Amino acid sequence: MNTPLVKPRRGRPPKVSRDNRDTKAELIRSGLEQLTEKGFASSGLDHILKRVGVPKGSFYHYFNSKEAFGQAVIERYGSYFANKLEACLLDESYSPLTRLGNFVEDAKLGMIRHQFKRGCLVGNLGQEIELLPESFRQQLIDIFLYWQLLIENCLKSAQLSGELSKTANCELLAENFWIGWEGAVARAKLVQSAKPLENYFNYFITTLPR
Repeated sequence: MNTPLVKPRRGRPPKVSRDNRDTKAELIRSGLEQLTEKGFASSGLDHILKRVGVPKGSFYHYFNSKEAFGQAVIERYGSYFANKLEACLLDESYSPLTRLGNFVEDAKLGMIRHQFKRGCLVGNLGQEIELLPESFRQQLIDIFLYWQLLIENCLKSAQLSGELSKTANCELLAENFWIGWEGAVARAKLVQSAKPLENYFNYFITTLPR
């Protein structure tokens, strides 16, 4: 299995003071918000730059192109989300399948907090991949593979604890989890309700081989 291009770092992006701000980090943060809501193809630089207070001509001091900017945003989102996954799935104070449920609860709260305006950036970009720079494809694949590996390892822990059948194909189950989860996130965003996330997770858990 491929390893991710960038090893996820722990912690959210630090909030930067206006007196000593990291403009590049602020641009990435603004891009995360815009691209998560609107997608890459529909996101112009003007709105992103305006929110940070950076003139358009100065953008290229920080990034060579919109493609390079998009790559940085994807990298940051992949790292941030992997950090959230690790916090839930590696928490040994809970049983493995409970850890998976904790991730789902955290994701539900996140979508509710943002009023269902934001979905999964990586999933969203995967749906518009034919409109994106080709360099994004492998980057997105590698991120998904790492997230999938985290789920796979959690399911293997469930096997060791007796929550899951020892004959279960954890790699395939982990892949199927993400395929279904991304659809559930898109539906939750559409209907502005966490119900699709709840329904999907309940279905996934009840169909696991015991």
